[in-house]
This record gives sequence, C-alpha cells and structure tokens, in this order.
Amino acid sequence: MKKFNKILFPVDFSESAPKIVPYVKLMAEKFDSEIHLLFVARVFEYFSGIYVPHPSISSFESELVEGAKKKLKEFAEEYFSDLPETKAKVIAGDISEEILKYVPSSDIGLIIMGTHGRKGLEKVVFGSVAERVSKTSSVPVLLVNPYK
Repeated sequence: MKKFNKILFPVDFSESAPKIVPYVKLMAEKFDSEIHLLFVARVFEYFSGIYVPHPSISSFESELVEGAKKKLKEFAEEYFSDLPETKAKVIAGDISEEILKYVPSSDIGLIIMGTHGRKGLEKVVFGSVAERVSKTSSVPVLLVNPYK
C-alpha cells in the first residue's frame, strides 16, 4: 500500500470540521504523515461588475484572509497541538481550484475532507466542493460524512 507522507485537510470552519479531525489524525498516525490544514477564502472579484468599488472588494478580501489566518491558527492549536509538524495556510481563490492546485505544489499524497450532504436547490446554488475535488484530484480523496 502507498504511504501518504503528507495529508491535506481543507478546513471550512463549519461545525462539521472538528468531526473530521479524528479521521485526519488517525490516518496521519497510521502513515506517519505530515498534516496540512488549508483554508481557502472565496474571492469576490465577480462583484466588480456590479458597481462595487474595487478598493472595497480588495479591502474586504484582505480582512477576510487576515481573519481566517487567526481562526486557522486557533483551530490548529485546539485540535492539532499534539502534532507540532502540522502546517496551516490560508489562500484566496476558488475553493476547489485552490485545493487542487495545492496538492502538487506541496507534494500532498492524500486529501481528507468532509461532505455537507447538500441536496436539491442548495446543491445547485452552492455546488459541492467535495464532489469537484474528488472527481478531479490527482491523489486519493477520503470523504467523511460528519453526520453519519
């Protein structure tokens, strides 16, 4: 079986994120893996076409990234303090695209992420990051339903 030297755990700060942590830690322990936590702050460049001043959008995105860095640091300290080699990073962009770009750039061997179980209109409106990542990832993806 392939050894996963680095595991990516995309974090969204939802109430389900802590429920995925035990799976991430178990796999990291089993394969002696380095854990990478990643939060992708959604960009709002598409609002620039509706007369929202660009400086307002840029300022909001900067504040969002800075706030996310603090929140991710707190998340890492709360759930991964026993694994000091855990890496944490915040980037801005399209969530699925940035997760997929992070994989080769950081030599990730496995992605572990939660599913929200969206259905119907909610799935149409919000899409499924987990679905897009799992269908197009170049590495294995372990999807965990935190509600089952």
